[in-house]
Amino acid sequence: MSSNPAEETRRQARAREAAERHSARLRSAFGPKRSNPSPGARGRHPASVLVTMAVVGGLFAVAALPAYATVDASAPSTGPAGKPQSFEVSADAAAAVGPPRDTFRATSPEQLAELVRQQTYLASGAQAQGDDYPWPYEATDDEGGPLSPLNYYYRECVDFVAWRLNRDAGYPTAPFKWKWADLTPTGGDGSQWLSAWQSNGWPVSDTPIVGSVAYTGGNHVAYVKQVLDGGYVVLEEYNFVPHVYSQRTVATSSVVAFLYPPPA
Repeated sequence: MSSNPAEETRRQARAREAAERHSARLRSAFGPKRSNPSPGARGRHPASVLVTMAVVGGLFAVAALPAYATVDASAPSTGPAGKPQSFEVSADAAAAVGPPRDTFRATSPEQLAELVRQQTYLASGAQAQGDDYPWPYEATDDEGGPLSPLNYYYRECVDFVAWRLNRDAGYPTAPFKWKWADLTPTGGDGSQWLSAWQSNGWPVSDTPIVGSVAYTGGNHVAYVKQVLDGGYVVLEEYNFVPHVYSQRTVATSSVVAFLYPPPA
Protein backbone atom coordinates (compact mmCIF):
# COMPACT_ATOMS: atom_id res chain seq x y z
CA MET A 1 0.00 0.00 0.00
CA SER A 2 1.54 3.33 -1.10
CA SER A 3 1.83 6.23 1.25
CA ASN A 4 1.65 8.79 -1.62
CA PRO A 5 -1.72 10.64 -1.35
CA ALA A 6 -1.90 11.71 -5.02
CA GLU A 7 -1.26 8.19 -6.19
CA GLU A 8 -4.00 6.93 -3.90
CA THR A 9 -6.50 9.42 -5.30
CA ARG A 10 -5.82 8.39 -8.90
CA ARG A 11 -6.11 4.73 -7.95
CA GLN A 12 -9.57 5.29 -6.40
CA ALA A 13 -10.74 7.22 -9.46
CA ARG A 14 -9.69 4.38 -11.77
CA ALA A 15 -11.49 1.90 -9.51
CA ARG A 16 -14.74 3.93 -9.69
CA GLU A 17 -14.55 4.15 -13.53
CA ALA A 18 -13.98 0.41 -13.75
CA ALA A 19 -16.95 -0.25 -11.49
CA GLU A 20 -19.19 2.02 -13.57
CA ARG A 21 -18.17 0.29 -16.83
CA HIS A 22 -18.91 -3.10 -15.27
CA SER A 23 -22.34 -1.93 -14.14
CA ALA A 24 -23.06 -0.60 -17.61
CA ARG A 25 -22.14 -3.99 -19.13
CA LEU A 26 -24.42 -5.76 -16.70
CA ARG A 27 -27.37 -3.48 -17.53
CA SER A 28 -26.77 -4.00 -21.25
CA ALA A 29 -26.73 -7.79 -20.88
CA PHE A 30 -29.63 -8.35 -18.45
CA GLY A 31 -31.82 -5.20 -18.48
CA PRO A 32 -35.32 -4.87 -20.28
CA LYS A 33 -35.15 -4.56 -24.04
CA ARG A 34 -37.36 -2.25 -26.13
CA SER A 35 -38.85 -3.63 -29.35
CA ASN A 36 -37.79 -1.76 -32.42
CA PRO A 37 -40.64 0.14 -34.08
CA SER A 38 -41.82 -1.16 -37.46
CA PRO A 39 -40.30 0.51 -40.49
CA GLY A 40 -43.72 1.74 -41.56
CA ALA A 41 -44.23 3.52 -38.24
CA ARG A 42 -41.06 5.54 -38.53
CA GLY A 43 -41.45 9.04 -39.80
CA ARG A 44 -45.21 8.64 -40.63
CA HIS A 45 -46.47 11.87 -42.18
CA PRO A 46 -49.72 13.32 -40.73
CA ALA A 47 -51.22 13.46 -44.23
CA SER A 48 -50.95 9.69 -44.56
CA VAL A 49 -52.95 9.33 -41.35
CA LEU A 50 -55.73 11.47 -42.82
CA VAL A 51 -55.78 9.44 -46.05
CA THR A 52 -56.12 6.22 -44.09
CA MET A 53 -59.01 7.61 -42.07
CA ALA A 54 -60.76 8.79 -45.26
CA VAL A 55 -60.46 5.36 -46.88
CA VAL A 56 -61.83 3.57 -43.83
CA GLY A 57 -64.69 6.04 -43.57
CA GLY A 58 -65.52 5.53 -47.24
CA LEU A 59 -65.73 1.77 -46.75
CA PHE A 60 -68.25 2.26 -43.95
CA ALA A 61 -70.26 4.69 -46.12
CA VAL A 62 -70.45 2.22 -49.03
CA ALA A 63 -71.57 -0.54 -46.68
CA ALA A 64 -74.39 1.69 -45.45
CA LEU A 65 -75.80 2.44 -48.94
CA PRO A 66 -79.15 0.81 -49.90
CA ALA A 67 -78.87 -2.09 -52.27
CA TYR A 68 -80.47 -0.24 -55.22
CA ALA A 69 -77.84 2.49 -55.06
CA THR A 70 -75.36 0.26 -56.84
CA VAL A 71 -77.68 -0.94 -59.60
CA ASP A 72 -76.73 0.07 -63.12
CA ALA A 73 -79.97 1.24 -64.75
CA SER A 74 -78.50 0.77 -68.21
CA ALA A 75 -77.67 -2.89 -67.63
CA PRO A 76 -80.09 -5.43 -69.15
CA SER A 77 -82.28 -7.53 -66.90
CA THR A 78 -80.73 -10.90 -66.22
CA GLY A 79 -82.16 -14.20 -65.13
CA PRO A 80 -80.81 -16.74 -62.63
CA ALA A 81 -78.00 -17.75 -64.96
CA GLY A 82 -76.93 -14.17 -65.52
CA LYS A 83 -78.13 -14.11 -69.12
CA PRO A 84 -80.08 -11.18 -70.54
CA GLN A 85 -83.85 -11.70 -70.60
CA SER A 86 -86.39 -10.25 -73.02
CA PHE A 87 -90.10 -9.82 -72.34
CA GLU A 88 -92.87 -9.86 -74.93
CA VAL A 89 -96.60 -9.14 -74.53
CA SER A 90 -98.92 -11.26 -76.60
CA ALA A 91 -101.67 -9.69 -78.71
CA ASP A 92 -104.30 -11.31 -76.49
CA ALA A 93 -102.76 -9.86 -73.35
CA ALA A 94 -102.51 -6.42 -74.94
CA ALA A 95 -106.17 -6.59 -75.98
CA ALA A 96 -107.15 -7.53 -72.42
CA VAL A 97 -105.89 -4.18 -71.22
CA GLY A 98 -108.84 -2.55 -72.98
CA PRO A 99 -109.22 0.52 -75.18
CA PRO A 100 -107.53 3.82 -74.38
CA ARG A 101 -109.25 5.78 -71.64
CA ASP A 102 -109.17 9.09 -73.47
CA THR A 103 -112.14 8.35 -75.72
CA PHE A 104 -114.10 11.12 -74.04
CA ARG A 105 -112.59 14.48 -73.22
CA ALA A 106 -113.94 17.12 -70.89
CA THR A 107 -112.37 20.48 -70.11
CA SER A 108 -114.92 21.71 -67.58
CA PRO A 109 -117.29 20.31 -64.95
CA GLU A 110 -120.21 21.11 -67.28
CA GLN A 111 -118.72 19.07 -70.12
CA LEU A 112 -117.99 16.22 -67.74
CA ALA A 113 -121.59 16.27 -66.56
CA GLU A 114 -122.77 16.19 -70.18
CA LEU A 115 -120.58 13.17 -70.90
CA VAL A 116 -122.05 11.39 -67.90
CA ARG A 117 -125.58 12.19 -69.14
CA GLN A 118 -124.70 10.92 -72.61
CA GLN A 119 -123.37 7.64 -71.29
CA THR A 120 -126.33 7.23 -68.95
CA TYR A 121 -128.76 7.82 -71.80
CA LEU A 122 -126.95 5.49 -74.21
CA ALA A 123 -127.00 2.77 -71.57
CA SER A 124 -130.71 3.26 -70.81
CA GLY A 125 -132.03 1.56 -73.95
CA ALA A 126 -134.33 4.51 -74.72
CA GLN A 127 -133.28 4.66 -78.36
CA ALA A 128 -134.11 0.99 -78.81
CA GLN A 129 -137.55 1.65 -77.34
CA GLY A 130 -138.21 4.36 -79.91
CA ASP A 131 -136.94 7.61 -78.43
CA ASP A 132 -136.00 10.02 -81.22
CA TYR A 133 -136.00 13.24 -79.17
CA PRO A 134 -132.93 15.15 -80.44
CA TRP A 135 -131.74 16.51 -77.07
CA PRO A 136 -131.87 13.55 -74.70
CA TYR A 137 -128.83 14.51 -72.63
CA GLU A 138 -128.88 18.29 -72.62
CA ALA A 139 -128.77 19.93 -69.19
CA THR A 140 -132.18 20.36 -67.62
CA ASP A 141 -133.54 23.44 -65.89
CA ASP A 142 -132.66 21.84 -62.55
CA GLU A 143 -129.07 21.53 -63.79
CA GLY A 144 -128.93 25.13 -64.95
CA GLY A 145 -129.57 24.31 -68.60
CA PRO A 146 -130.98 26.84 -71.07
CA LEU A 147 -134.18 26.72 -73.09
CA SER A 148 -134.36 24.39 -76.04
CA PRO A 149 -134.80 25.68 -79.62
CA LEU A 150 -138.55 25.26 -79.00
CA ASN A 151 -138.32 27.64 -76.02
CA TYR A 152 -139.31 25.03 -73.47
CA TYR A 153 -136.79 23.53 -71.09
CA TYR A 154 -134.81 20.52 -72.29
CA ARG A 155 -136.08 17.05 -71.35
CA GLU A 156 -139.36 18.32 -69.94
CA CYS A 157 -142.62 16.66 -71.02
CA VAL A 158 -143.72 19.78 -72.92
CA ASP A 159 -140.50 20.04 -74.93
CA PHE A 160 -140.70 16.40 -75.98
CA VAL A 161 -144.36 16.66 -77.04
CA ALA A 162 -143.76 19.94 -78.88
CA TRP A 163 -140.93 18.33 -80.83
CA ARG A 164 -143.13 15.33 -81.72
CA LEU A 165 -145.80 17.70 -83.08
CA ASN A 166 -143.10 19.36 -85.22
CA ARG A 167 -141.82 15.99 -86.42
CA ASP A 168 -145.27 14.82 -87.39
CA ALA A 169 -145.89 18.09 -89.25
CA GLY A 170 -142.68 17.63 -91.25
CA TYR A 171 -140.39 19.94 -89.25
CA PRO A 172 -137.99 17.64 -87.35
CA THR A 173 -135.20 20.25 -87.50
CA ALA A 174 -134.98 24.02 -87.50
CA PRO A 175 -136.75 26.07 -88.57
CA PHE A 176 -139.51 24.55 -86.45
CA LYS A 177 -143.20 25.23 -87.06
CA TRP A 178 -144.43 24.93 -83.48
CA LYS A 179 -142.70 26.69 -80.61
CA TRP A 180 -143.80 27.85 -77.18
CA ALA A 181 -145.17 31.14 -78.56
CA ASP A 182 -147.30 29.22 -81.09
CA LEU A 183 -148.53 26.41 -78.86
CA THR A 184 -148.89 27.77 -75.33
CA PRO A 185 -148.09 31.50 -75.40
CA THR A 186 -149.59 32.09 -71.95
CA GLY A 187 -147.12 29.71 -70.28
CA GLY A 188 -144.92 26.70 -70.77
CA ASP A 189 -146.28 24.30 -68.15
CA GLY A 190 -148.26 21.16 -68.98
CA SER A 191 -151.21 22.51 -66.99
CA GLN A 192 -151.66 25.29 -69.57
CA TRP A 193 -151.92 23.11 -72.68
CA LEU A 194 -155.64 22.29 -72.46
CA SER A 195 -156.65 25.94 -72.06
CA ALA A 196 -154.31 26.94 -74.91
CA TRP A 197 -156.00 24.39 -77.22
CA GLN A 198 -159.40 25.62 -76.22
CA SER A 199 -158.41 29.26 -76.72
CA ASN A 200 -157.10 28.51 -80.19
CA GLY A 201 -160.15 26.45 -81.12
CA TRP A 202 -158.06 23.37 -81.82
CA PRO A 203 -159.74 19.96 -81.51
CA VAL A 204 -160.04 18.51 -78.00
CA SER A 205 -161.62 15.06 -77.44
CA ASP A 206 -161.93 12.17 -75.02
CA THR A 207 -161.25 9.77 -77.89
CA PRO A 208 -157.56 9.13 -78.44
CA ILE A 209 -155.84 9.08 -81.82
CA VAL A 210 -152.20 8.35 -82.61
CA GLY A 211 -150.18 11.56 -82.56
CA SER A 212 -152.50 13.41 -80.19
CA VAL A 213 -151.38 14.99 -76.91
CA ALA A 214 -152.58 13.24 -73.77
CA TYR A 215 -153.20 15.71 -70.98
CA THR A 216 -153.11 13.46 -67.95
CA GLY A 217 -153.93 16.16 -65.42
CA GLY A 218 -151.85 18.25 -63.12
CA ASN A 219 -148.75 19.49 -64.90
CA HIS A 220 -148.08 16.67 -67.36
CA VAL A 221 -148.60 15.92 -71.05
CA ALA A 222 -147.57 12.91 -73.12
CA TYR A 223 -147.64 11.73 -76.74
CA VAL A 224 -150.06 9.02 -77.83
CA LYS A 225 -148.02 6.31 -79.54
CA GLN A 226 -150.66 3.63 -79.93
CA VAL A 227 -154.37 3.08 -79.29
CA LEU A 228 -155.10 -0.39 -77.95
CA ASP A 229 -158.29 -2.40 -77.87
CA GLY A 230 -160.13 -2.53 -74.60
CA GLY A 231 -159.81 1.14 -73.78
CA TYR A 232 -156.06 1.54 -73.37
CA VAL A 233 -153.40 3.75 -74.92
CA VAL A 234 -149.61 3.57 -75.03
CA LEU A 235 -147.97 6.84 -74.07
CA GLU A 236 -144.47 8.11 -74.81
CA GLU A 237 -143.19 10.83 -72.55
CA TYR A 238 -140.34 12.66 -70.93
CA ASN A 239 -140.15 13.55 -67.25
CA PHE A 240 -142.75 11.10 -65.99
CA VAL A 241 -139.57 9.44 -64.79
CA PRO A 242 -137.46 12.52 -63.99
CA HIS A 243 -136.02 13.97 -67.21
CA VAL A 244 -135.79 10.70 -69.14
CA TYR A 245 -137.77 8.94 -71.85
CA SER A 246 -140.29 6.26 -70.92
CA GLN A 247 -143.40 4.47 -72.13
CA ARG A 248 -146.45 3.24 -70.28
CA THR A 249 -149.87 1.83 -71.00
CA VAL A 250 -152.80 3.57 -69.30
CA ALA A 251 -156.55 3.37 -69.41
CA THR A 252 -158.13 5.86 -71.78
CA SER A 253 -160.47 6.92 -69.00
CA SER A 254 -157.52 8.04 -66.85
CA VAL A 255 -156.60 10.76 -69.37
CA VAL A 256 -158.29 14.15 -68.85
CA ALA A 257 -158.33 15.11 -72.54
CA PHE A 258 -156.72 14.30 -75.87
CA LEU A 259 -155.49 17.37 -77.72
CA TYR A 260 -155.42 16.71 -81.43
CA PRO A 261 -152.51 18.11 -83.45
CA PRO A 262 -153.00 21.74 -84.43
CA PRO A 263 -153.89 22.31 -88.08
CA ALA A 264 -150.96 22.71 -90.41
